[in-house]
Amino acid sequence: MSTIKVSIVSSSEEIYSGEGTMVFATGSLGEIGIAPGHTPLLTGLAPGPVRVQNGDDEKTFFFAQVDSLKYNLT
Repeated sequence: MSTIKVSIVSSSEEIYSGEGTMVFATGSLGEIGIAPGHTPLLTGLAPGPVRVQNGDDEKTFFFAQVDSLKYNLT
């Protein structure tokens, strides 16, 4: 199964770093899902949950109070 590197950071520290098979966040127009190979994007976020899926059943949850999400292939 393909994975993506996920880094969740604040203005002062790294909060989470790891691999994920899917990332879900609350965008300004609704929920957005990012899978491996997704097109790079920059979008607005709304306060809400961020889920990092690490397989079929394992998920890590965060709550975001931020204004942007950047996804870039590296």
